[in-house]
Amino acid sequence: MAKSKTQSVIDDITEQIASGRLKPGERLLSTAEMCAHYGVSITVVRNAVQWLKAKGLVEGLSGVGVFVTEKE
Repeated sequence: MAKSKTQSVIDDITEQIASGRLKPGERLLSTAEMCAHYGVSITVVRNAVQWLKAKGLVEGLSGVGVFVTEKE
């Protein structure tokens, strides 16, 4: 079964965090940049970021951006 676009974005960002390419404290691409990078809609990006926030992998700072959380 094919992965959803949202799951593909989640998997890619999760893998970047796990591999260390995205480091704790590092800012993710903006929503618009992610839409262009992954070729997906704003809804897909928002859903992926919400999932990553819920899992504690990233945190959002209003008006600033979304950042990789510090590892415990």
